[in-house]
Amino acid sequence: MSEAEQLQAAAPEAAAAAAAILDALNATDSNGTEALNATAKFVATPEGTALAYGSLVLMALLPIFFGAIRSVSCSKSKELGGNDNGSGFRNASEMPETITGRDAARFPIIASCTLFGLYLFFKVFSQDYINLLLSVYFFGLGVLGLSHTMSPLMSRVYPASFPNKQYQLLLTQGSGESKEEIINYEFDTKNLVCLLISTVVGVWYLMKKHWIANNLFGLAFALNGVELLHLNNVSTGCILLGGLFVYDVFWVFGTNVMVTVAKSFEAPIKLVFPQDLLEKGLGASNFAMLGLGDIVIPGIFIALLLRFDVSLKRNSRTYFYSSFLAYIFGLGLTIFIMHTFKHAQPALLYLVPACVGFPCVVALIKGELADMFRYEEVPAEEESAEEDSSESEKKDQ
Repeated sequence: MSEAEQLQAAAPEAAAAAAAILDALNATDSNGTEALNATAKFVATPEGTALAYGSLVLMALLPIFFGAIRSVSCSKSKELGGNDNGSGFRNASEMPETITGRDAARFPIIASCTLFGLYLFFKVFSQDYINLLLSVYFFGLGVLGLSHTMSPLMSRVYPASFPNKQYQLLLTQGSGESKEEIINYEFDTKNLVCLLISTVVGVWYLMKKHWIANNLFGLAFALNGVELLHLNNVSTGCILLGGLFVYDVFWVFGTNVMVTVAKSFEAPIKLVFPQDLLEKGLGASNFAMLGLGDIVIPGIFIALLLRFDVSLKRNSRTYFYSSFLAYIFGLGLTIFIMHTFKHAQPALLYLVPACVGFPCVVALIKGELADMFRYEEVPAEEESAEEDSSESEKKDQ
């Protein structure tokens, strides 16, 4: 099982839980820094605020843009039977996780249960012990995520004169026909270099909790989420975003659960940037934050629209760029309203209508709205089953 396969296999179990955690952070300084600023009694300068939020917006756009492009490579890899295409995929089992309409409908419910469970945990148990366990868990996950993110770049910069040996870690159970693979991990020298660099970043994060190390892990999580989580159609995307729209608004405005979890939770699942960087340099400590939920949730919908653009076999990427610009507009509107009303805002309240509405209006104008909603992606598992069935029929004939 390769790094990509490990990440993909963990996606369905962790996705809803991650959404609860990520959206918890969306209610805090991702949409308002007043809670942290009140504690630290720090008043950010206009220049520091502009730099912080401008950097956060830029960091949010990078994983969406590149994750969407890599998601297209995932789909092409599926069509080619899983051959290595430079994104780290080597066989048909290393496919992205496809979210269906049923998954999307259950997502907000599972996320709400997870969020409330975390709230109870922080109320009952010591915050330090919980965060210690979470730090160790996200250390391992972050090392794998960052290593997978780096692999295409490493393939380009790795010197051709250096040896690149192939390795395989295979663990089986039983013998003969009953032999079953437990671990089948294929990697090469390039993967080992990526893993080594990622481990150094992970140790840096564990020891110092430095904001740059946090952001490297956060960007890796976001990019992998956009790349490996695929919506099967636009209707599923609307169900998912609509459900999380209600979820986000309810838990931010209706209760104090999300804010409580956000204040207690310490993990690299948000992007941060110091507002006092100009005054204190890299040792700055007053951060503006952006929860990864505000990136990944709209990002997987934007990636779907890019794959729809590709399926049209045209040179233009109309729906991708319209949704991408809509995301920039929605995030900017969130920041503007937060500063105007001096109150935390659920970013999905503005991002969901923008990211769904803008492309639908464009499709309506172009007369392609029905085509957009008819677009369907077959989950890798179903496609594999169909291929096996077809092969069996050919053998019988």
